[in-house]
Amino acid sequence: MITDNNIQRDVMEELEYEPGVDHTRIGVAVRDGVVTLAGTVENYVQKLTAEKAARRVSGVRAIVEELKVQLPFAPAMGDGEIARRIVNALSWDSALPRKGVEVKVENGWVTLSGEVDWHYQSDAAKSAVARIHGVRGVTNLLAVRKQPMAGHIRQRIVQAFERSADVDAAAVHVMTEGGTVRLSGKVKAWHEREMAERAAWAAPGVTNVEDNIVLSF
Repeated sequence: MITDNNIQRDVMEELEYEPGVDHTRIGVAVRDGVVTLAGTVENYVQKLTAEKAARRVSGVRAIVEELKVQLPFAPAMGDGEIARRIVNALSWDSALPRKGVEVKVENGWVTLSGEVDWHYQSDAAKSAVARIHGVRGVTNLLAVRKQPMAGHIRQRIVQAFERSADVDAAAVHVMTEGGTVRLSGKVKAWHEREMAERAAWAAPGVTNVEDNIVLSF
């Protein structure tokens, strides 16, 4: 049986092993498999990296992320300059549409809104913003634009699961209603859950994925 102490130890070791974060500035607490990360990081990318590292640990059921971005000593960057850099970064990214993404910056916190054609474009926009110096957090409100539904959408998603080495197709159940896909079932790791959700989003016409998959250890 994996105990909270085991999980805490493993998360701390995983953070130490992860070169993208300074583990000495991050505290880890665990209760009933729920991991709380607290402390400071130097940028938003490190914040995301720390959370991903914790999710890789077996036994983690959920993450409470209380990390704060504390920028290293440097002249403060105004919201206007941050917004300008974000707009430039988004325009240079060939994965993103030239129009449809709106940017708002308030005290270093970025809000993305508008519509994109595919879910991966929403992820790409958030990743591009995360790399901009001065960004303290991102709220991603980008919606996937409705498209004509491909036939047999459920069958295509199930077939994608069957092709994947990372997803146990028999353990994940798929239901569809319009552009919404509902996933349920039990998997053994966060990584498997994320791969299932990603495969569902990749199907043409999907505008929303409700991930009700639970972790079973």
